[in-house]
Amino acid sequence: MARDFSTVGVIGLGTMGAGIVEVFARNGLEVVAAEVDESGVQHGKEVLAGSTGRALKREKITQDEHDALHARVTYTTDLQDLAGCRLVVEAVPEHLDLKKEIFSRLDAIVSPDAVLATNTSSLPVTEIAVATTDPKRVVGMHFFNPAPVLQFVEVIRTVITAEDVFDDVKALAERLGKKPVVVGDKAGFIANALLFGYLNHAVSMYESKYATREDLDAAMRFGCGYPMGPLALLDLIGLDTAYEILDTMYKQGRDRLHAPSPIIKQMVSAGLLGRKSGRGFYTYAEPGSPEVVPDAQTPTGGVPAGVELREVASVGVVGSGTMATGIIEVFAKAGHPVTFVARSDDKVAAVRAALEKSCGRAVEKGRMDQAAAGAMLARVTGVTEREALAEADLVVEAIAEDLAVKQDLFRDLDRICKPGAVLATTTSSLPIIDCAKVTSRPQDVIGMHFFNPAQVMRLVEVVHTVTTAPDVLATVQDLCGRIGKVAVTCGDRSGFIVNALLFPYLNDAVKMLEANYATADDIDTAMKTGCGLPMGPFELLDVVGLDVSLAIERELYVEFRERGFAPAPLLEHLVTAGYLGRKTGRGFRTYD
Repeated sequence: MARDFSTVGVIGLGTMGAGIVEVFARNGLEVVAAEVDESGVQHGKEVLAGSTGRALKREKITQDEHDALHARVTYTTDLQDLAGCRLVVEAVPEHLDLKKEIFSRLDAIVSPDAVLATNTSSLPVTEIAVATTDPKRVVGMHFFNPAPVLQFVEVIRTVITAEDVFDDVKALAERLGKKPVVVGDKAGFIANALLFGYLNHAVSMYESKYATREDLDAAMRFGCGYPMGPLALLDLIGLDTAYEILDTMYKQGRDRLHAPSPIIKQMVSAGLLGRKSGRGFYTYAEPGSPEVVPDAQTPTGGVPAGVELREVASVGVVGSGTMATGIIEVFAKAGHPVTFVARSDDKVAAVRAALEKSCGRAVEKGRMDQAAAGAMLARVTGVTEREALAEADLVVEAIAEDLAVKQDLFRDLDRICKPGAVLATTTSSLPIIDCAKVTSRPQDVIGMHFFNPAQVMRLVEVVHTVTTAPDVLATVQDLCGRIGKVAVTCGDRSGFIVNALLFPYLNDAVKMLEANYATADDIDTAMKTGCGLPMGPFELLDVVGLDVSLAIERELYVEFRERGFAPAPLLEHLVTAGYLGRKTGRGFRTYD
C-alpha cells in the first residue's frame, strides 16, 4: 500500500527549499518547513511570499489559492516538529557532513516507515543514506530551480533503496505535476553531469580570454536558442554551488573536464558568488537582483580608436547551397547589391527560384510588401564566372567543407578581387588561417560563420586569425550589426565558440547513453525540462546529422588533444552503419 504523503517536511528554506515548499503546498500537502534559526525562517517566508506574490500578480493563482497555500505551511526551527511527516526533503547547502548529520538526527525523529529524501544535485546519495540506521528508506529527489516552474525531477535510487520507497516517491513527483526521471547514484546525475562540463568549458574560454563573457553568452543564446548564456547561468546558480558540484563530479569520475576552472575557486574565495552576492561574472544592481549593471569589463562599443572602417557596399557570395542562398538573402534584404557565383546556369536558376519562394512567403505572411520583395530580388545577380566579383567590397564563400577546395577558391579570389576587398569564409570547422595563407593578402581574410538558416538565425561568429587586420575585424563586426545580426568575436581555433561548447556536451550525452546510465528519452527530457534547452541532445544530433557531428568532434579532438573530446564509440558505430539521423530515417531514433 502506498504511503500517505499528506504531510511532508522540508529542511532548508533557501531559494530551492522555499521553492519545494511551494510545490508541495500548491498541490494540497501540509508542509512543515524547517530552518536552523529564526532569521532563516524569515528569509524562507520572504522567498515564498515573493514567489506566490508574483504568481498572484500574473493571475497564475487566485487570492483564495494564495491564502490557502500559505495556510498549509508551518514554520519551525526544531527538527522534532517533523516527527509526523511521512516524507522529509532536505535542501540544505551542498556539504556532505552537514547532510549526513541532518539525516542521522532525522532518523531518530520520524516514524520507521517515513521516507527521507535529499535534494542534493551532486553528492552521493548512498553516503548520505548510510548515516541512518535504515538506508533503505533514503532516496534522492532532485528538483530544479525554480522548483515551482520547472517540471523535471530526478529520482535517484541507490543500490539499497527499497522498491516501495522509490515507487512512492516517483508517484508523488507525478502527482505534483512533475516529469520524474529515474537514475542511479552517480555524481551530477543526468542534467548536472552534462550541464556542468559545458559550463566549466565556457569558464575556461573566458579565463583564457578567448572570448568575452558577453560574446560567450550571446553565442549560446542566439546560436543554440539557450534561455541563458553559460556565464549568466553560473551567476544564477551561484559560483560556490557550481564549484561544489564540479569538485564532487571530478573526485568521483576523475574526468579533467570536470576539474573546476581555477578562476571559479578564486571568485568563490573573493566572495564573488553571482547574483546572490551582487557580483560574479557580471555585476548586479544589488545582491539578489537579476539586473546587470555596467562594470569595468562592459564593452564600450563603437570602432576602436585609430581604426577606420572599410566601405562595404557591394557583396559577392560564392556558392549555391542552402547556406549560400540564405546569406545572399540576408545581404540583399539589408540593401546591398549581391553578385553570387554558382557552378552552372541551372544552379543560378535554382538559387533565384529559392529567393523568389522565400520572398513570396514573406509577402504572404505580411513580413514584406511586394515592392520591397521586388527591390530585394533586383539587387541580386547570379553568374557562373568568378571574374564578376572583381569590384565587390566583400566576398563571402559558402562552398563545401573541403580545405583543398576552399584554398583553390581563395587563390582565385586573391587574383580576381580588388585591393582592400574583405575575403570571408563561412567554414564552421576548418582553420581560417589555412585559407588566408594561400593569398597575398592574409590581413584581409576573416571568418564569418553564419548559422543555418542564415536568414533566420541571428548569430554570426566573427573569427579573426593572427594575421587579420584590425580594420577588417572592425568592419565585419560593424557590418553584422547593420544587416541585423548579433556578432560575437573569437580567435581562429576549431569549433570557434558554439561548436566548441556544444559538441563536447553532445558527446558526453552519447557516452552516458553508451554506459546504460539513462535512456535517450530520459536524457532528452532532463535537458529540455530540467535545463530549459530547446532540444535534447539526441534530438539535436539526429537533426544535425550524426556524420556531421562526428566530423566536428574529430576536428575538436585533433585540435585540442583532449581525451574527453574523443568521439564516443557508439557515435562512430552508428555512422559506420549508415544511421545518420533524420536524413536517413534512423539515428538515435527511427523516423517514418
